[in-house]
Amino acid sequence: MSRQGDVARCAALFVAAPASGQGKTTVTAALARLHARQGRRVCVFKCGPDFLDPQIHAVASGAPVYNLDLGMCGEADAAWRLYDAARDADLILVEGVMGLYDGQPSGADIARRFGLPVMAVIDARAMAQTFGAIAHGLAHYQSGLPFSGVLANHVGSARHADMLRAALPEGMRWYGALARDVQAGLPERHLGLLQAAEIVDLKARLDRFADAIAATGAADLPEAVAFPAASAPDVPPLLAGRRIAIARDAAYGFIYPANLDTLRALGAELSFFSPLAGETLPECDAAWLPGGYPELHGATLAANPAFYRDLRAHAAEGRPLLAECGGMMSLFEEVVDKAGQCHTFAGLLPGRSVMQQRLAALGMQVAELPEGRLQGHTFHYSKSDTPLVPLVRAATPDGREGEAIYRQGRLTASYVHFYFPSNPAAVAALFA
Repeated sequence: MSRQGDVARCAALFVAAPASGQGKTTVTAALARLHARQGRRVCVFKCGPDFLDPQIHAVASGAPVYNLDLGMCGEADAAWRLYDAARDADLILVEGVMGLYDGQPSGADIARRFGLPVMAVIDARAMAQTFGAIAHGLAHYQSGLPFSGVLANHVGSARHADMLRAALPEGMRWYGALARDVQAGLPERHLGLLQAAEIVDLKARLDRFADAIAATGAADLPEAVAFPAASAPDVPPLLAGRRIAIARDAAYGFIYPANLDTLRALGAELSFFSPLAGETLPECDAAWLPGGYPELHGATLAANPAFYRDLRAHAAEGRPLLAECGGMMSLFEEVVDKAGQCHTFAGLLPGRSVMQQRLAALGMQVAELPEGRLQGHTFHYSKSDTPLVPLVRAATPDGREGEAIYRQGRLTASYVHFYFPSNPAAVAALFA
């Protein structure tokens, strides 16, 4: 990195693909691991409202991973985070979301806005010359994109790689090829990859990825990008002296690092606890149950009745409690998992959540709460049935009706995962 006046320069690369499932996460993690092993300070960002890929990249890079999204997070949020990273890092990696041009705004919009060179990862299985057509389309579908080149993934042989390279448009950079490796994948479940802490051999897998990509042109440090100076917003200490208890384990692991930073900037003291480890609600002024997979751990959570008892007492005393997605599911009377097994949960909210075989909801959400407007997103496979009347309903960016948000006393519950930096004052009011 280097600093020149009000600009910070740092090597940077945007890792994209024509679709999900092409290998973006694996390649990004491999690059992060490779450069971190070489002693470089690597800062990874993830486009879109993702909780799972950032956990993998945090292990690979050894640093927290923040989200970039021009919709949920906003352009100003992305600008100051990139500038802040460029001041100290040796390499910035940004993993795209879905296909390069998918969504409004898309990953391509982020790359174009911040001048990030794009390397497209293309799954080349069952493909030859069409590889070149896809690469050409990615590079030229929209004007002004700083497209850098392509990396072929899941290549069958050296001859296959040669065919793919020969198919590229003249002048397009060839970053190399990665061979098929059935042992090198990352395990998944219905919401995406397993959480990093659940993959027992994750570091060994990451080293395997890094060793593979070290033999390609992608291993070279990319060109430097200039990031104009941008300041983080001033956040008043509206929660000074307040302790917030936060559930954090495999059942409640969907937490944006930026949300924790916002709570600390507001002056709150954070106290983490693990219901799965048998811990119960610590002494606190407010509590937060993030999203996650409580339905996968129904029996373990039921074996910790003190957790549910203390949640009910906390709410009865009128202390703030925010429950998001899986956190909200935990507060219903019952949750039915994908196998049809029914688990008894906290009973703070009347009704039940039932896991579905298909995705129930996905997309950005905007909530106009009494405390203020909060941005967020929804992504869940369950449906909840409750007689509660919503306090309000969130809305999609194009104005369609979104998720219900319930309010009982100081308890706020919804499928929406809120992005706290979108309105710190509103977040402070929720927890105050």
